[in-house]
Amino acid sequence: MANLQAVRTTLQPQQNNYTQLTTYYDDLNQIAWGYMHSEPRPCFTSTLLTELIAWWGSIANRIHNPDSADTRYVVLASAHADVYNLGGDLNFFHKLILDRDYDNLLRYAQNCIEVIYMNAMHLSRPQVKTISLVQGDALGGGLECALSCNTLIAERGAKMGFPEILFNLFPGMGAMTFLGRKIGHSEAEKIILSGKLYSAEEMHAMGVVDVLAEKGEGEMAVYEFVRKETRQRNGTLALRAAREICQPIVHEELMRITEIWVDAALRLEAKDLRMVERLVARQNSKAGAAVQPEDSALRRA
Repeated sequence: MANLQAVRTTLQPQQNNYTQLTTYYDDLNQIAWGYMHSEPRPCFTSTLLTELIAWWGSIANRIHNPDSADTRYVVLASAHADVYNLGGDLNFFHKLILDRDYDNLLRYAQNCIEVIYMNAMHLSRPQVKTISLVQGDALGGGLECALSCNTLIAERGAKMGFPEILFNLFPGMGAMTFLGRKIGHSEAEKIILSGKLYSAEEMHAMGVVDVLAEKGEGEMAVYEFVRKETRQRNGTLALRAAREICQPIVHEELMRITEIWVDAALRLEAKDLRMVERLVARQNSKAGAAVQPEDSALRRA
């Protein structure tokens, strides 16, 4: 493993047409990095979802290109200060629900599932492992995205939870699937129904967070994880393959659950939508300027 500082300071953003996602490739350690910075709020906008799907396509092309360095790890992080992702685009939801626009609401939800499924199934490539790096709030769909990766690394102080029950809904893009497989479906339901925000430390104690990093040292924790796993990589990948047989992630399961979510969303009443409006305002308050990825800890020792 090369010197960590040297690796970080030589990474340059990849050239692409993304506007809400900045990507890097670390050839030496075979790590693809993606930093989300959606606008106007740090949530899953339709643009960000489209760019994440395109990024996965580019990673697949790299893997299949014999002239490119192999990819062993894909890391999904955030360029927003103190926010990983606040989840679904509630402002967009609100409009679609008021318009009774089932088709576009379902299409948005299905795009979320495509990203989640690609995170979980690592392109069905046995050598690829996905990592979510949570350095700030991960709420609702943001937490579902983090949970869908093979390994969840979070910095101390990050907040995580599912606020959907506060406006009479449930997280329908993988919460039960991924959280249930980690800590059991009964415990997953308790977390979802509580609407509570948990600290990264609490989530680590419950077994939700795999690696707990010190604040500001998330990227270093990723490299340390990669360094340690190198010694046991054959065994850990084989164990993951066995787990995927015991606890398969089924695309149809995710899609059927999200259809239930769409139906439930369209049943929300006026009082529920007023709570959605308040949560949109909270999302806006978190929307401060994104930290440029090249100025983040990825580029600092």
